[in-house]
Amino acid sequence: MAGLRVVMPLPDRDFDPTEAAVTWNLIREAGHEVVFATENGVRPEADPIMISGQGLDPWGFIPGLRRLRLVGLALRARRGARHTYRAMQRDRRFAAPLRYTDLNVSDFDGLVLPGGHGPGMVQYLESEVLQRFVAEFFEAGPTGSGGKPVGAICHGVVLAARATSPRTGRSVLYGRRTTALTWRQERLAWQLTRYFARFWDPHYYRTYAEADGEPEGYRSVESEVKRALANDADFVDVPDGVADFKAKTDNRRRDTRDDARPAWVVRDRNFISARWPGDVHTFARGFIEILETRR
Repeated sequence: MAGLRVVMPLPDRDFDPTEAAVTWNLIREAGHEVVFATENGVRPEADPIMISGQGLDPWGFIPGLRRLRLVGLALRARRGARHTYRAMQRDRRFAAPLRYTDLNVSDFDGLVLPGGHGPGMVQYLESEVLQRFVAEFFEAGPTGSGGKPVGAICHGVVLAARATSPRTGRSVLYGRRTTALTWRQERLAWQLTRYFARFWDPHYYRTYAEADGEPEGYRSVESEVKRALANDADFVDVPDGVADFKAKTDNRRRDTRDDARPAWVVRDRNFISARWPGDVHTFARGFIEILETRR
């Protein structure tokens, strides 16, 4: 049976290497094609800090000491993900992506929205062209079908939340259940780096910082996504008492090909979402399942 065609839009820079590359690899291994797109068709680059770990230690701003890494080794992408990212860089489709304006819903069977937190992500999150494409993807197909398969992880869920249905005038996530990077996770990473590591760049882990007068967390991923939903309860975090609760919430353990216990993903019809790179294997397998059952 012929493979299906999946599109993965990315910003020019600063996307998360684990979320993009591991998902790409598992979709490819399942026999499907992944096509990439950037705003102007340029070859994208992942967040370099998440690759090297340089710049995440208190001395990371000092040129001669940048290569000495302690915090950086703990927070950067895992070895397997870095290896997979290097393989993805050699993919001809990655080297010559489409433009956002070239994307047509009818050309693809599935859509994946990776995340990332660096400043380059703003180009992707705020693209009106991409938001319209995402909205069209959610609404493609017969009425009541739930649309074509879409997967979003971490800040990718923000892009979905910003996609407005031309039919309802509301976010395509309105009336759906989802998860995303939680404020607890985002605040933990933010506090760790601004107080103990990358103190000279205190908002590195915050793509959007609060404006004067806004409460702390108002611009977080979780808060923005919740504002797009029908009600706050549709944002689904790990519930108390769920199996492997500690593994899913300690922010240290990550899922692997063979161990889904640390992962938390939420599926609603054609849409699957996840929180962070620690969920990515389970997220990608769930997306593939939706893709293959929606042929």
